[in-house]
Amino acid sequence: MKQIMGSTDESIDKLNEYEVGQKIHDFLLQTKCLVVLDDVWETDTWEQLNRSIRAFPDAANGSRILLTTRKDIANHVQIPTHVHPLKKLDEEKSWELLSSKALPSYKRSVIHDVDEFEKLGRKLAKKCDGLPLALALLGGYLSKHLNAREWSDILLDWPSTRNGQMVQNIVGRSYKDLPNHYLRSCFLYIASYPKDYIIDVPRLIELWIAEGFIPKIPNHKLEETAEMYVAELAQRSLVEVIERSRAHGCIDIINIHDILHDWCAKEARRDGFLDVKNETTGQVGEPASSNNLVSYRSSFQSLSNEILPGTTNIRTLLGFELQSASVPKLRLLRVLSIEKSTLKDFCTVISGCIHLRYLRLGNCGGVVLPSSIGQLLYLQTIDLRDSYLESQVPKSLWDIPSLRNVYLDDGFSPPPPPAKSVRLNHKELQTLFLGISHVGTKLCFHDMVIFLGQMNQLTTLFLMIFPMPTEAFSLFANMPHLVDITLGQLGVLYKLPHEFPQSVRRLVLYADVIRQDPMPILEKLPCLVVLKLEGYEGKTMSCSAQGFPQLQELELHRFSVEEWRTEEGTMSKLFILTLWKCEKMIKVCEELLDLSYLSHVTLAKVPYF
Repeated sequence: MKQIMGSTDESIDKLNEYEVGQKIHDFLLQTKCLVVLDDVWETDTWEQLNRSIRAFPDAANGSRILLTTRKDIANHVQIPTHVHPLKKLDEEKSWELLSSKALPSYKRSVIHDVDEFEKLGRKLAKKCDGLPLALALLGGYLSKHLNAREWSDILLDWPSTRNGQMVQNIVGRSYKDLPNHYLRSCFLYIASYPKDYIIDVPRLIELWIAEGFIPKIPNHKLEETAEMYVAELAQRSLVEVIERSRAHGCIDIINIHDILHDWCAKEARRDGFLDVKNETTGQVGEPASSNNLVSYRSSFQSLSNEILPGTTNIRTLLGFELQSASVPKLRLLRVLSIEKSTLKDFCTVISGCIHLRYLRLGNCGGVVLPSSIGQLLYLQTIDLRDSYLESQVPKSLWDIPSLRNVYLDDGFSPPPPPAKSVRLNHKELQTLFLGISHVGTKLCFHDMVIFLGQMNQLTTLFLMIFPMPTEAFSLFANMPHLVDITLGQLGVLYKLPHEFPQSVRRLVLYADVIRQDPMPILEKLPCLVVLKLEGYEGKTMSCSAQGFPQLQELELHRFSVEEWRTEEGTMSKLFILTLWKCEKMIKVCEELLDLSYLSHVTLAKVPYF
């Protein structure tokens, strides 16, 4: 109803199903529209929408309803319907997809008898009956087993099953083939997210680490090992890559196919690994039986009732879009992640969770942190971005020695402890995200610099203060490992400092005004891949030969330069250029637009020239 009518009235949440259906019906009766319902998997869904409630009127006004579903459900809809069946891949297209996964070019070069693999591969592709998901999964599995004998054995043992079961069999084979139980746990854990959820990989990695799924490997950070796990799942087509980080070269956003999600949910419950509950399907997985193990992890999704975990010994609790989340006292809780929900009595509950390692509250209301939060001595990640906090974050948070990632946003970041009494021992702290709406008498920025300057293991620093003193640049002197820097909102910046960490790969600087050309300083950063700048008001901007040797993405906001001078050889790897609201940028040098790698140019609010 909110999507169709564009309403944000909170009273909608109090309507029952019949009232919602009636209001949608009355609205659509007067409106010519196209309504798209994606992933209608059950006949009961349509029955509930348009027989029991009749949300969609039969009005001859040109309106249309588009369903994406299975053929048997499409034929079940009792209104004039046009069914458009999706075509399966033909044999040649099937082989192209399978071979792209199983025999990529870099592997073909080391195979002696490619013809034998192609002969077997074409037969296996034909067995997949033109189903892209089956082909991609099988290709991912075969890529790990470049042995003609094994390909032949798979062909001989191919089961005679229907399409749906065929995919399930391939998923099961791929799952068992994962190299260790850590990676199998990481894969099953994805079922804790709702279907079609766009998964932020850095956040997922933080969860995996808190759960203990990432083993310690000599000379590797836990995050690096976790990134390799994500890449392994993607290579096997068990997850789909949505976006990669240009700055860091790793996978940034993923999702998982519904069929794989269902498989993970069933397997996770069967193993006592995870329970998933939502309002539509109840408890996902097979019916409970006497041999089911008790799960110590629960995921609650889109529920209107209060959270009631099945056991007080639960270790992990995840919640998504919960109308009312009343979390009981859970003394053994290690992971708590709730988003788009309203919390009750949260303060009294969280103080007793002394084993907590991960705390995320995203877009939540009713958030109050206890003053005793500093006693959560195992806490690794705290993420309160986009949540409304009813009080400041207690100073005791900074006493926790195990912190790895801190995200505090929306102006409720705490002032640092007084400089003389700082007792920081944050050898583990790698990510610091602070959003402070204003610097007033309660927050002395000089103390903030002293406070932050002791965090010398940081790799990511996001500092958004209104206004941001230029004194912030002095932080870099004691942060040699920084890879990702965001600073804003700077006022008048007369010139950039020379002391940027040489390891920085992504740099974002937002300023009201930058007086001096920033390029001569920034072009010397050897690892810089992504650069975003705002506010330069000089007449000219210059980039020298061999400048920005690794830069791939450049975004400039509110640059008033009249001429951009570049020497041959500068920005030799630039791939994306964005100019936003650069009204006075009359001349963009032709050499820059002729760069061989430049593929995407976006001009927003830039005069035609």
